[in-house]
Parts: sequence; C-alpha cells; structure tokens
Amino acid sequence: MKKQHIASTVFTIAALAIAGCEKKSPQEAAAGGEAPSTIAKGVPLNTEFPPELIEGTPQPMDVPNLVQALVEPPKLLVPESTTLLSKGKMVTGSEESPLIGELSLITDGDKEAGEGYYVELSGGPQWVQIDLEQSAEVSAVWVWHFHSQKRAYNDVVIQISDDAEFKTGVTTIYNNDYDDSSKLGKGSDSPYVESRFGLLVDAKGAKGRYVRLHSQGNTSNDSNHYIEVEVHGKAL
Repeated sequence: MKKQHIASTVFTIAALAIAGCEKKSPQEAAAGGEAPSTIAKGVPLNTEFPPELIEGTPQPMDVPNLVQALVEPPKLLVPESTTLLSKGKMVTGSEESPLIGELSLITDGDKEAGEGYYVELSGGPQWVQIDLEQSAEVSAVWVWHFHSQKRAYNDVVIQISDDAEFKTGVTTIYNNDYDDSSKLGKGSDSPYVESRFGLLVDAKGAKGRYVRLHSQGNTSNDSNHYIEVEVHGKAL
C-alpha cells in the first residue's frame, strides 16, 4: 500500500510540474501565434487583405531594428463592440492636392497596390488625417502604405485627439521615429517592411474624433504614400 501511495504522489507531482512548464509567457504565446491583447477577453479583429503584388527591385534598407515583412496576418483581440469607423470618412492632409490620387482613396476600402489605389504626397514630413465625425474609443488602427515593393517608411507616427489641430489632448499610439527627426518625440516602436498585411496598431481604447498619421519618405524614395487606413473602435 505504501509503495502504491508513494507512486501515486510522485505521479501527481510530476504532472503538476509538466503543466507548469507548458504554461507560456505572454511573449511566448505571441510568438506561437496566439493573439496578444491588452484586454483579458475579446474577439479577433479581422479584415480583408489585398492580393500580393511585388514589382521592381527593392532598394537597400539601412534602418536600425528593422522588422521584416509579415508573412501572415497580425492578430489582436478587441472588444466585441468594435466596428469599422473610418469607411468613407473625410480625409484631409498636410497637402490639399496630392501628387497622385485623391485623399478620399485612404478610406474607400480598397487596399490593392496597383495604379489608381494609392495617394502620393511630396517628400519631407507629411500627414493625413481622418475625421470620424464624433469622438470614439479606438481599439485599433490598421495602415497600408505602398506595399508592391519591399520598403520601410520613415518616422511613422500615429496620433489620436479630439482637437482637429492636434495641439491639445493628443495620444500617440505608435511612433517609430527613433531619432526624433520629425520633432514629434522620440519613438520606441520598430520600423518595419511593408506588406499586404499592413501595420496593425493596438490603440488600447484611446479616445478622440481625429486620427492623424505622419511619415517622412521611405527607403526607396522621398515620397509619402497611403493606400488605406482603417480605424476600428466604438463611437461615444
């Protein structure tokens, strides 16, 4: 009886030890494909992705801490009340008349990378801004720059505010301007190579009516490009 009891105890301890070892940290879970999130419960955020279109020869990308292009869709859990708020909403920018395209293309729902789908702004620091028409609790911002060639856009900064001039109440949800060359503050997010899966940013419930996106050229040329921006959240 004693041998059976000892054996049973040893088996139980071993099982608990194995279970403890199999428990993953948040970082390991994310690396394994599980959806990281700032909320304990939620639903996966989904969208439609454009077909892959790779053209031309990419230029060298001499950018520190560069994250390579995604090979599968990013994952994020958001509140069940989350909806797409930006579709068809008005877009303004630092340039009233883009070099190519119309600013309305940024919220028209088309994410393809071919001619007629993107907006091109001049070189230097530029921004585009989406008016959600009312204040919202933003769960995520999903951004597609020009993705038919492997490139990284410089000084990508995404901000949310109820002030259309972005002078007060500004929340920065993403900033990869590692040297503060855009004078919006030094960012800690990593530059990344564009892909058809876009950049998915967890906005963590930041509140505001306006979403402004900055950039300052890219590793292929000095121009700034946008194909589509999706703002997901809940209107207040």
